[in-house]
Amino acid sequence: MTHYSYTIAEGHGLPHNPFKAIVAPRPVGWISTVGQDGAFNLAPYSFFNAVCDTPPMVLFSSSGFKDTVANVEASGDFVFNLATEDLKDAMNRTSAPYAHGVSEFDKAGLTPVASDLVAAPRVGEAKAAFECRHLQTIRPVGLDGTPADNWIVLGQVVAVHIDRSVLVDGLFDVTLARPLSRLGYMDYAVVDSVFQMTRPAAD
Repeated sequence: MTHYSYTIAEGHGLPHNPFKAIVAPRPVGWISTVGQDGAFNLAPYSFFNAVCDTPPMVLFSSSGFKDTVANVEASGDFVFNLATEDLKDAMNRTSAPYAHGVSEFDKAGLTPVASDLVAAPRVGEAKAAFECRHLQTIRPVGLDGTPADNWIVLGQVVAVHIDRSVLVDGLFDVTLARPLSRLGYMDYAVVDSVFQMTRPAAD
């Protein structure tokens, strides 16, 4: 047999679950929020992506109802900050399970910068950031009818910030920004090369 196959009910039988290693690379959703007490929160999410571009929307999924989700529902907004190679250690520090009210900005030595249209601050050192207003939060339900311990948060982008150093002839250059991507296990990768393909016409 050329494939290693298994059902979820039977289990994968491997040293580690390969699911996230296969669904990769994934953008890192580095999400900043502000709590009702005014405390800033910053956390990276492995499940993050764009939903559409007109209007521009993004989503992230949280395993467990964490401070980020609670802050978004209370404040009505959040900011996506681009995690890049130069900020990998700072991003990783913000993933630690700090106590409620502790600012990950402070722990990681990052600069909170006031956003233009939302209450949540953005990471001053980030090469790009999206200010987002909360659209909805969805708790998915499995095939057996049991709600998952996950919350999918959708937001609409209302403002964009781009470091001029990564703009070349008006285009965002990922090879200069070097964004991080999340893989499986403890693995990450850096986007540092690109190639182009044009969409073919129908036969």
